[in-house]
Amino acid sequence: MSIVVDNDTKLVVSGLTGREGSFHSLRNRDYGTDLVAGVTPGKGGQDVAGAPVFDTIEESVEEAGANTSMIFVPARFAAAAIDEAIESGVHTVIAITEGIPVLDMLMTYWKAKEAGVRLIGPNCPGVLSPGKANVGIIPAQFFDPGKIGVVSKSGTLTYQIGNELKQAGEGNSSIVGIGGDPIVGSDFIDVLTLFEADPETELIVMVGEIGGDAEERAAEFIEAKVSKPVVAYIAGFTAPPGRQMGHAGAIISGSSGTARAKKEALEAKGVRVGESPTEAAAIAVETLRGS
Repeated sequence: MSIVVDNDTKLVVSGLTGREGSFHSLRNRDYGTDLVAGVTPGKGGQDVAGAPVFDTIEESVEEAGANTSMIFVPARFAAAAIDEAIESGVHTVIAITEGIPVLDMLMTYWKAKEAGVRLIGPNCPGVLSPGKANVGIIPAQFFDPGKIGVVSKSGTLTYQIGNELKQAGEGNSSIVGIGGDPIVGSDFIDVLTLFEADPETELIVMVGEIGGDAEERAAEFIEAKVSKPVVAYIAGFTAPPGRQMGHAGAIISGSSGTARAKKEALEAKGVRVGESPTEAAAIAVETLRGS
């Protein structure tokens, strides 16, 4: 068992005919993901390396059996593409696009919740279940199948931790990049819930960053609802207050949202926190092998 994507994933990609969309989607297919269709309005009837292109996501659901949608379109069109996917009948939408206007995402967030559609992202690297499926831009070669689940706001830090776990002889059950925007479809708690229920996941690594209170809320949830060990890393220990650091949501307001405050909140609930990706990976391996 894995979470979000697996051997039953049938992927449709909005933006498959674009340069970035085709590059990453075909890499996903080469990994073993079942890429059943692409969608570009006005290009229905074409194909990309054998993958049929439809004018709408609904057509891809009806004719190709798509159940998972990846959004790889420009920011100004992305919220509408996510809305279309939500209304099409797919059960999962993974939005890679960065820079979607916050107000647009606020409305789209509630559409997904009301429809019962799992939305991952936007501004995320996607989801990988090693050995099963890869949907997004995650470099799958960094990850082996294993017992460690990873949920992260950061793509590159996830890759680093994954590679260090692989070098240590450990692998991952699933890797979920939730994205670093102020509004994302799934937060830490949503993914922690899935990992808690996943029999293949024995330990969870959570990669957070400065800004907001998602990590503090996750700490409360972990204490109350998560029985599996959780290890964390928080990016931004040296970030100056009031300055955005990379992601749109990564900004400290006064003393709130600092890496130090998040570390203290997590440790108070029994979560061990590394102050570097290397340290977090080492703690995860030590904890897994000692449990």
